[in-house]
Amino acid sequence: MTDQTKRPKLSRRRGMALEKALLQVAWEQLTEGGYSNFTMDAVADRSHTSRPVIYRRWSSRAELAIAAIGHHVAEHPVVAPDLGRLRDEMISVLQQSMERGALIAGIIARDMSDLYRETKATPSSLRQSILGAEGKLLEKIIERAVARGELSGQGLTPRLISLPADLLRHEAFMTLAPVPASTIAEIVDDIVLPLLRLHDLPKR
Repeated sequence: MTDQTKRPKLSRRRGMALEKALLQVAWEQLTEGGYSNFTMDAVADRSHTSRPVIYRRWSSRAELAIAAIGHHVAEHPVVAPDLGRLRDEMISVLQQSMERGALIAGIIARDMSDLYRETKATPSSLRQSILGAEGKLLEKIIERAVARGELSGQGLTPRLISLPADLLRHEAFMTLAPVPASTIAEIVDDIVLPLLRLHDLPKR
């Protein structure tokens, strides 16, 4: 007996409990079959519920897919711990992002072109709408580094601040696999920190 056949009927649940359960099923369907195989029918069959139950909450497969990704992100938040050193905090954020988002990166890189066409969105706008304030974590830890005196902050630019996440995302897109810790350390130690220090102007 498969996990799918053992799954209880979600329609027995109500309100937010039902919605969360449907989003989890949608996430599983999305990660296993990709967006090209993602349909309302597939989610309804997998959750042993009816299409009207799903359509009452999400009007299209694109809306449901975005909601499912957003739900997964919210259920597995990335935090920016105060570790007392920029390097350690940056590696922590990138590792958390990869552990939470390896599948997201694979989905977006693999076959989400249909979703972008259906919604007129871009990978960047979709990422911003899903991450919200979490997209500012690197800026937050760099501000802490400035407050500690590790950086002056005067020569920093938005592109430099986003560089660690950009490089991590590029690596995930190119390999369609989780980025190992050793590669994350190389990104931080060999590329990001040297560039930050090169462009960081001394305090006057």
